[in-house]
This record gives sequence, structure tokens and C-alpha cells, in this order.
Amino acid sequence: MKILKVSLLATMLLLQAAAGAEVCTTQSQMTATERDGLASAAKSLADKVQAGDVAGLRAMTVAELEKDFNGVQSVVGQTAPKLTGGLLTVTQVYLLDGSELKRGADGSAPDAQFFCSLNKTAAEVDFLIPALPPGRYGFAIVESTGATPWRLSFLMRQEQGKWMMAGLYPKPILAAGHDGLWFWTQARQMVKAKEQWNAWLYYQQAELLLRPVNFVQSSHLEKLHAEQSAAAPLALSEGVTADAPLVVKGANGAEYHFVGLGVDDSLAKDKVDVIAHLKVDQIGDPVVARKRNADAMSALVAAYPEMRKAFHGVWIFAEMPGQNPYPSEQAMSEIH
Repeated sequence: MKILKVSLLATMLLLQAAAGAEVCTTQSQMTATERDGLASAAKSLADKVQAGDVAGLRAMTVAELEKDFNGVQSVVGQTAPKLTGGLLTVTQVYLLDGSELKRGADGSAPDAQFFCSLNKTAAEVDFLIPALPPGRYGFAIVESTGATPWRLSFLMRQEQGKWMMAGLYPKPILAAGHDGLWFWTQARQMVKAKEQWNAWLYYQQAELLLRPVNFVQSSHLEKLHAEQSAAAPLALSEGVTADAPLVVKGANGAEYHFVGLGVDDSLAKDKVDVIAHLKVDQIGDPVVARKRNADAMSALVAAYPEMRKAFHGVWIFAEMPGQNPYPSEQAMSEIH
């Protein structure tokens, strides 16, 4: 599979080169002027996010994003407090030249693919950006090293010689006090200890912390995915989805159908939580819904008791189409 993947990638690169399509330039390949210009623009945007300067940020935003700015304004309001007192440092920049992208016959923006070779090695960072208007873009990562380490990623487009914000993607650097590499290392140790469920979930947390934004992939992350897939319990061979739910039977014989399984750090405890999405036929009144969630937690932890030592607790989201989900959480010590 690895040989096939490399072959397909090489073919794609050749086709792109022949068509004069998207081109990626890493920071080591840029001129000092290009690198400094991108870094300066990203730092200026990050400063405005840190200060909660919505008006200033809006003035540096491309027209498509600026005309409907409520979402960005909300994100800035939630993110600015997390950056208070932090030192902002630009850590990575990329030039993404999509000038040769062609719009569809209906005027729609095309999907763009940028393959970035790192220091002339086999390592890569790839950008697969949907619906990207033609133009010259930059991608930058800015990290805040304050009491709450945080990462700001920016997609920028060059307009009349100025870099304008085309996307803002804030994410935490730590979960439960640890970074992505720590969770990756712990996952490997869990695999050796045959704690496959814990490992599978810790690999998820590692990716959440290491991947700056959903449209970025890398050789590093592909290795993580390969390890996670190899270590996955048999019941998770097809993932956990609505089409392939994880079915767990409770002590009373009731079956619980989980359609999603992941991790959550919203409570900021010393360990992350398990988060499980439970398919139900109806939400019911709060008393009934809460008991069902508690019973589902008990069934999940009874089926996979290794989770007790690796996680703080469990979130259950009871879900059915057309209704708001019903969430509840309990610490492991409260789940019986």
C-alpha cells in the first residue's frame, strides 16, 4: 500500500506540473522578503485576535469572509481570553500559489491541492483546500506561549500586494496539560500493554492537538493514522458511525448503539474524558434521558474497564434526528 501511495502521489505531482497547477513553497525555499512578509502579516493578525480587535481584524480580511463576519467575531471573542498575557511567535509559513486555478462553468471555486516537500526529503505537508478561489495564498501558524498555550492558524490571500485573512483556525496546544506528542507516546505504550481502546482514543487526542486545521495532512500524521489503524480493536475496524455503530449491552440486557466515540477536554481536568454519541429513538424527559445516559456510561465502562484509569470520565450525547442532543457527564468514580 505504501508503494502504491507514493506512486499515485508522484503521478498527481506530474499531472499538476504539466498543467501548471498549484505550487507550494516552504519557508526554507522562500526569499527573505517573502518569508518576512508572510510572518509579519500573520503576527499582525494574531495581535488583533489577542487584543480582541474585531474591527482591526475585519479591515484585514478578504471580501468573501468580511461580508459575513459574525462567525469570525464569535471565534475571536472565545479565543482572545485564552491568549491573555501570551507571547505570540510565528512558527511556520507556507506560500500556496493557486493563481492558475480555474473556476467552474457556474463560477464555483475549485478544490485545491498543494503538496509541500520538506527540505527535499520524503516528508511532506499537504494542503487539500475545498472551494478555493484562484489567487496567491499563504498559510501561517502562530503559537501563544502563555498560561494557556494556544495555536492560531491563518489562511491569507495576497491582494494588491497585501496579505489579507481568508481563514482563522484557533486550537489548543495542550489537553489535560499534555501536548500531542505525549499522547502519541502514551498510545504506543498502551498498545504494548494491550489497552487497545485507550490507545485508539489517545491516538485521536494526539491528532487533534498535532493537526493545525482539517485541510492539512502530513507524513507525520499519516504515520499516526497507520499506527492507530493497526492498533484498533476488532470492533472498531470500520470505525464508529451511524452505519457501523458500536453496540454495547448493559447489565439489564438493554443494547446501546454508539455512533461516535472520541475524546474531550472541555472540563480541563487532569485527564481527558471519553465522549460517546448515543443513538436513541426519542430523547424523552430530562429525568429519563439522564438515567439512560448514566446506564449507557455504565455499560460502556463495564465493557471496556481499561478506560477507567486512562480517562477522567465519560460524556454521553443522546441524539436523534430533528432534536437537540441531551448531554450528561460523570467522573469515572461516579460510574457504577
